[in-house]
Parts: sequence; structure tokens; C-alpha cells
Amino acid sequence: MNLLKSVNTFFSFFILMLSGAVYTNAQSVPEVTLITNVNVFDGVNEKLIKNANVVITDNLITAISTEPQAVAGGKVIDGGGRTLIPGLSDAHWHMTMAEVPQAVILTGDVYEIAARAVPAAERTLMRGFTTVRDIGGNSFSIKKLIDADVIPGPRMLVAGPPISQTGGHYDYRLPHEIPAETNFDYWGKTGFFVLADGEAEVQRRAREVFRMGASQIKIAAGGGVASLFDQIDVRQYSLKEMQAFVDVAESYNSYVSAHVFTDEAVQMAVEAGIKSIEHGMLLSEKTLRMMKNKGVWLSTQPLVDDEDRMVFPTESSTKKWLEATAGTEKLYPLAKKLGVKIAFGTDALMDPAMAAKQGKMLAKLERWFTPYEVLKMATSDNAELMEMAGPRHPYQEGPLGKIVVGAYADLILVDGNPLEDLSLVADPENNFDLIMKDGKVYKNTLN
Repeated sequence: MNLLKSVNTFFSFFILMLSGAVYTNAQSVPEVTLITNVNVFDGVNEKLIKNANVVITDNLITAISTEPQAVAGGKVIDGGGRTLIPGLSDAHWHMTMAEVPQAVILTGDVYEIAARAVPAAERTLMRGFTTVRDIGGNSFSIKKLIDADVIPGPRMLVAGPPISQTGGHYDYRLPHEIPAETNFDYWGKTGFFVLADGEAEVQRRAREVFRMGASQIKIAAGGGVASLFDQIDVRQYSLKEMQAFVDVAESYNSYVSAHVFTDEAVQMAVEAGIKSIEHGMLLSEKTLRMMKNKGVWLSTQPLVDDEDRMVFPTESSTKKWLEATAGTEKLYPLAKKLGVKIAFGTDALMDPAMAAKQGKMLAKLERWFTPYEVLKMATSDNAELMEMAGPRHPYQEGPLGKIVVGAYADLILVDGNPLEDLSLVADPENNFDLIMKDGKVYKNTLN
């Protein structure tokens, strides 16, 4: 009886402690920041809001006004006439692969990949990319630690391990490992790449990826460049297998994105209900019209064979790179003319030097778009694509990619006007004077 009384006393005390904690949090004073004297690009409209003042309460924007604002006891940051823009986003990013050499994928382990990803996450944020759609790789723990404020990094909408057929783009097994009794190699067992064949297995693996916490899933519907054993022209997965992926994604109120380059494979993917085409450099007008009519996004990248080209260790990958990037110059103007929804991403892969050029890649879009169109693409347009994750979208408190009341306080203060000089985004170290994510300042060179 005394034991029961002690237990009851403990739980009563525990409940009181919890109640006190809740009461204390309810009474806590919000953190308020006022950014004064800025010209605001809101992520949607080309016309700037001149001489504005922006109030941030905790992690949300609570006021935008051309009238003076006061924040008793809050922090004040004088923007000095600079341009305030939403935090940038990258719709095709690989946090666990952007800075990892390809040799690590072939011979390394997940511990090395994780160790390399932690500083890569901070570098991504410090380039002004406050949100990424992580579209392949086991990045769930990185996202968890970023969201818990254990390590610095961008918001992440994680697709988890990309799913491929046997012999497909993500089949990284070495030649001596084939034929195999199982398609679960080391990377499959660690949730980095997943292989699946047939409708039943496709459904099972897709469900597992959503169980891991995916916002959306990523499949390979066609061949790739960096992979060693498949060609770009190969269509991967049957219509029924693609439909099985879509059925699972829709049951989770989310969507499927597909790595693919060519007409036949994209047309099948669109017919199956896939909503985001990754790359697509070799698409014809017919296929792009089909995408436009179905509301399918073109998530492509400004990859051309220039001084920033990807470097591959094999001749076959180099040949495929030249084939794919030859289509980039035609793809952007045609998709723009047809009104296809276009997202911005970089697909920086297996090269720290390329990852560091994330902003430079964004600036390259000026070859086909106005600075306004580019900045809108990398802010509110990308955010619209990410919203297709529905309830699987991990950031529901406010909109991303916009400077409006109620939006997340993900902000960049640019020394200059990128709507007039887009090259400013190519050098964030020197041109981004303030970087804020979720109301927290990560860089401030003004004080």
C-alpha cells in the first residue's frame, strides 16, 4: 500500500511539473526582430516594396509596412537600403551526396557519408539556401538534427532512398555481385539506394520509404549519367509498376518524382500519374505539352558543358553527360514558351567544388529567364512544388518562399538589387549580409 501511495505521489508531482512547464512556456516573452529600411522582393511580385520595415516574431513574419514600426525590447537590424528576399531553395539537392566523391559510394560506408554531410549542410545554409528538396539518399537523421537545432542547415523535404529497378540508375552493385540472390546490397540495407522489381515489391518498398518519414518519393524511370551500368535511352519500370508507385504516394497524400531524360519514359511516367520530372533535358515539344496539360512539374537544372561541367571517372558517363546537357539549351526556352511549371535545382553531385557553386548555378538561369523569373523560381515557385507533399510536408506553420505576413522568417539581405543584377546571388559570401532561417540569424555582417 505504501508503494502504491509513493507511485501516486510521484505521478502527481510529475504532472504538476509538466503543468508548470506548459504554464511557463505559455507565459514566455516572444522574441521580436525588426528589420528596417529595406526594399522587399516578396517572392511573387516583381515590384519591390520600397523603404519597408519587417517585423519578425519568433519564427514568423508578423508585419510588413512602409510606416515606422516599433518593437519594445526587440532587436533592430538596419537594412541600410539593401534588398530583402526570401531564403532561396533548391528543388533537386542531395545532402548526403553533394560533396561525397563517387568512390565513396562504391567503396565507403554510411558513417563517412554522414560525417561529410554535416558540414555540407551548414555550407548549404550559408549560401542562402534555407530550404532544399532532398531528392535521393538517406538524409532523415541530418534533417532531424537540423530541425532540432543540433546542427545548422536548411529545411529539408526528404525523399529518402531513391528506388530503382534491377540494372537501373541506382543499381550501384559491382559487376562481380551479379547475378544475385537478393537485390539488397549494403546500400539497400542502410536505406541509401533501394532496388525493387514488380508491382508488389514496388509497393512494399515505397511504403517503407514513407514509413521512414519521406515527404515524397523518388524513382528512376529512365537511365542516368553518373550510373555505370545503364544508358540514358533505357526506359525503366513498366506502366503498371509506375502506377503502383503513384498509388502508394497518393495513399499518403503525396506524390512521386522521377529521374528521367527521354520522351517515351516521361510520357509513360505522366500517364502513370507522376507529378515531378527530374532532369528531362531531351524532351520534345509533344512531351512538354503533355506535362503542361497534366500539371506536371519540370524540375530541371542549368547544366551545360561549360567551365562548371561535372567531371566523371569513366568515359561512358562523360559521353552521357555530353548527350544530356546538349539538350539543356533547347529545353528551357521551349518549356518556358509552353508554360510548363519549372522548378530550380542544381543536382550538385559528388563534388564539393560544384556544390559550392549553388548560387552560381542559379545565376546561370539568366541565359533563358529574367532576374525576376529566376528569383521567383527559386523562392515561391519551388515552394509551390514542395507543397504537393500535402500533409507529408514537414513545415506547416507558414508558407515558404515568400515575404508575407504569416510566412516563415527565412530571409536574405542582399547588398544590391538582384532583380537588376542577378550575379549577386552567385557570390553569397560577399553579397549576402544577413541570412536568417526560422527567425534565427545565422549570418550578420551589418553589426
